[in-house]
Amino acid sequence: MKKTIALLGMTAMSAIFAASGATAQEFRLNFGHYLSNSPFVKVEQDFAARVEERTNGRVKINIVYSGGLGKDSELLGLVGRGAIDLAGVVPGYYGDQLLYSKALQTPFVFNSPAQAIEIADYSFAELQPFKDEMARLGIHRLFHQPVDSYYMTGKTADCQDPEKLAGKKIRSFGALIPHMMTAVGATPVTVPPGDLYEAVDRGTIDYSFVNMGNIDAYRLYEAGKFSCGPAMSIAGHMVVISDRTWKRLPADIQQVITEEAAAAQVAYVEWSNTHVAGAVERVKAGGGEILELSPEALAAWKAKTPDLLDVWVEDLKGRGQGDQAAEVAKAWRERTAQ
Repeated sequence: MKKTIALLGMTAMSAIFAASGATAQEFRLNFGHYLSNSPFVKVEQDFAARVEERTNGRVKINIVYSGGLGKDSELLGLVGRGAIDLAGVVPGYYGDQLLYSKALQTPFVFNSPAQAIEIADYSFAELQPFKDEMARLGIHRLFHQPVDSYYMTGKTADCQDPEKLAGKKIRSFGALIPHMMTAVGATPVTVPPGDLYEAVDRGTIDYSFVNMGNIDAYRLYEAGKFSCGPAMSIAGHMVVISDRTWKRLPADIQQVITEEAAAAQVAYVEWSNTHVAGAVERVKAGGGEILELSPEALAAWKAKTPDLLDVWVEDLKGRGQGDQAAEVAKAWRERTAQ
């Protein structure tokens, strides 16, 4: 009898420990990132930590950096299929799939990174084409990176004058940013962020084209002393979660993730505003020289460039989405003019 009671007690304790273990971590979510682990993604790390904290450890978000779960060109497909749970996706890398999201990376539309994020939040919440795009691809948008303004970085100070960019090879990506480069006679070249140091150092390209935070993070000022800008403000990558993952999460966990994603968006804008000042100081301390593009030079560059929202609308017209794209462009023009 005592032996039976002891066995029953051990079985009960085992059940308790098993239940406790399940509660401690019910969902391990793999987050594929194309960027390296740096202070530049701290807000996303804080987001993951807050979700784990608020769910009492039921959710653990495992961030894998530098393409460890898939290349930057593969992450959208992987998260859409549910092969990974979350991803940092650059819309401009998927011009044929993210037809609407890629427009958030259109040059000469937004006057600041904060405005680009305001338009992103509005678009995914209010504009049906953005909602339909997420549903079609099997993903759920959580928040955007408010990437600070873009600078060209290279070995000469010619980047300060758009008139001197003719014949230069400049890093580009997506379908719209190349138009900005060809408008001044430059040659757009696609180079992943992690390869920019070597590309500038070896002269494969004359100038990288990334935000100040990544000039700092990748130490590009060592490969090319001069950084000229700001030349462009856009929204950065977006953090998305697979619909398959989202649908298997309990409602209370979905609520936590939604709330923390909204908080991360606010924190990201605030962080971007303060971080860029620190990045500038670190670039200068490392020997980099930052040259301002004058308002006149930037206006002249913009004047030479086709209206890229119109270019985007024409592209979508050829895909049977002209009316929807025109409505989006109209709404954006009205909001950015306020």
